Amino acid sequence: MTVRILGIDPGLRITGFGVIDQDGQQLHYVASGCIKTQAGELPERLKAILNSLGVVIAQHKPDQVAIEKVFVNVNPQSTLLLGQARGAAICAAVLADLPVGEYTALQVKQAVVGNGHAEKEQVQLMVQRLLKLSGTPSPDAADALACAICHAHGGQGLGALATRGFRVRGGRLV
Repeated sequence: MTVRILGIDPGLRITGFGVIDQDGQQLHYVASGCIKTQAGELPERLKAILNSLGVVIAQHKPDQVAIEKVFVNVNPQSTLLLGQARGAAICAAVLADLPVGEYTALQVKQAVVGNGHAEKEQVQLMVQRLLKLSGTPSPDAADALACAICHAHGGQGLGALATRGFRVRGGRLV
């Protein structure tokens, strides 16, 4: 049975999205891209994210959604804005009655690269390899596809190493 997964990398300026099909252990690329919001008032930007993801959902008809969790950054104001963009993305999924899985950046990188502290370029290259893409996806689209891949693997990583009951220390499961 094929499951279609929409991965979302939320951002107030650029929200990446990636759609994959999971057929057993096989992953197949469907689509990816970026939603770019215009500079302006926050409510209008959040509306653009909500509406644009609604279009992506209507067009690709995913069965499940995976989204990256937000952690506190150096700038608390940026973290709050990012959280609001994430909320708009979750609302788009919930309005379509889709289940939402949430993953930390560490979990996503661990699942795709095998190292929770991988660089963006490493994530891009592994996404390209895992999905057999002819070119390297943009950083935001690659992060969204990586989130979908993480979800497809049950958040378990490349070697299907179960993470439940483990903690992450120094980018490694302990």
